[in-house]
Amino acid sequence: MEEAYLALGRKLLAEGNLKSDRTGTGTKSIFGHQMRFDLGQGFPLLTTKRVPFGLIKSELLWFIKGDTNIRYLLEHKNHIWDEWAFEKYVKSDSYHGPDMTDFGRRSLEDEPFNEVYQQELAHFCERIIQDDVFAKEFGDLGHIYGYQWRHWNTVQGGFIDQLKEVIQQIKQNPDSRRLIVSAWNPEDVPTMALPPCHTMFQFYVFDGKLSCQLYQRSADVFLGVPFNIASYALLTHLIAHETNLQVGEFVHTLGDAHLYTNHFEQMREQLTREVRSAPTLQLNPDKQSIFDFEVEDITLEGYQPHPAIKAPIAV
Repeated sequence: MEEAYLALGRKLLAEGNLKSDRTGTGTKSIFGHQMRFDLGQGFPLLTTKRVPFGLIKSELLWFIKGDTNIRYLLEHKNHIWDEWAFEKYVKSDSYHGPDMTDFGRRSLEDEPFNEVYQQELAHFCERIIQDDVFAKEFGDLGHIYGYQWRHWNTVQGGFIDQLKEVIQQIKQNPDSRRLIVSAWNPEDVPTMALPPCHTMFQFYVFDGKLSCQLYQRSADVFLGVPFNIASYALLTHLIAHETNLQVGEFVHTLGDAHLYTNHFEQMREQLTREVRSAPTLQLNPDKQSIFDFEVEDITLEGYQPHPAIKAPIAV
């Protein structure tokens, strides 16, 4: 299964189009790519580098809860959304710390800047956890994934719980071609800290198995895509568990699939490593609804990856 991901990395390095991007970093990019993962053959968490499954679990449960405030993530030692909340804070009139006007453009490999940045970011995260008023004002990321999945606003003034409704449809009408959840809400995009990269997913039921296809408009192949593969594979497992189905395939369709220019060497290193056996996912059998699961109810067995490979995030 992992070879599909590695093949994409090779293709980008060899054939990718050099393009500029929003972050100013630059990328090698291709448009339109699809990978398929048979979830019956193991859980698709990469083994050619360690991917932190604990972060994947807590982020997905955060989405499922409909939460959009990073406080829940910080309470679970998950910092993958910190930078977007912090950016909002440093651009506000409430920020009175060191100059961060280069935020999002200046390289975090600049050690003096990086040291100050990390200190300010750590202080910001502490305040989010400890200060309710501060967390409410600066911890919320707008109407991102969890909000759209669970509270899509309607013109009548109500909301649609897309996730709950799609689970009910899988149970009641599994042959439906409308088993879709969308995170891309054009009206809300301007107010989001980051417009959804994974924009829409659809389920398909056949022969007692649940499959899921994700359309991802923008795919950071080295850092983001390994998380996305594992996250939607986990979501498929959780919904299959609730609907008494086996897991089928996870189909990952990418729009702009790209490698940032400061990830080239990291990808080349990863491509030299041998693929190891995929781990096995274990779900707490006492939990039936996906809305009841907590981090400790989800575990992996047999995950023995190569060491992690560090790379800077482009914000």
